[in-house]
Amino acid sequence: MENIRSFVLPILIGILILPGCETVDGTGKEEGAAPAEDQGISPAEMEAMDARARAAGDRPGQFRGTAPPGSDAGKPGQRRVIYFEYDSDEVKGEYRPVIEAQAAYLASHPETVITLEGHADERGTREYNLALGERRALAVRRQLTLLGGSEGQARTVSFGEERPAADGHDEQAYEQNRRVEIVY
Repeated sequence: MENIRSFVLPILIGILILPGCETVDGTGKEEGAAPAEDQGISPAEMEAMDARARAAGDRPGQFRGTAPPGSDAGKPGQRRVIYFEYDSDEVKGEYRPVIEAQAAYLASHPETVITLEGHADERGTREYNLALGERRALAVRRQLTLLGGSEGQARTVSFGEERPAADGHDEQAYEQNRRVEIVY
């Protein structure tokens, strides 16, 4: 199954990126986007995650789920959101402590599995934003793995522009929407 994913995933990403190089009207804006699943997260699982988050009153960037007692991962104030520059999947150095803390937690709790939710602002086509959200989530997963977590502990999913953290059509809103959320 893993071999099939490693073969099919690059092809699917290529299919998503190529049409995403154009914009709908030349302004870089696009119409609505739908979520894309990766790493075995089915639509039913995503719906269940959404229902749990809504029931808990969560907003983007909040801790979701329960971490084992004594963990830093579930402490209030613990950052679990990584923000990105426009049209970039490069993790900024200022987020290294966030990723190190999460990687240390994952290394000491090998049974824990997290979801890395990749997001983009509304600029760009639907396909491009889904691919960008995926690249961002994979970049965070690579760093978590390099710093002590295992690859199997982090699933990735891209929502593109589908789930904005901030409404608005200005740079302030765009900055909040270009992110990866670490969800327990």
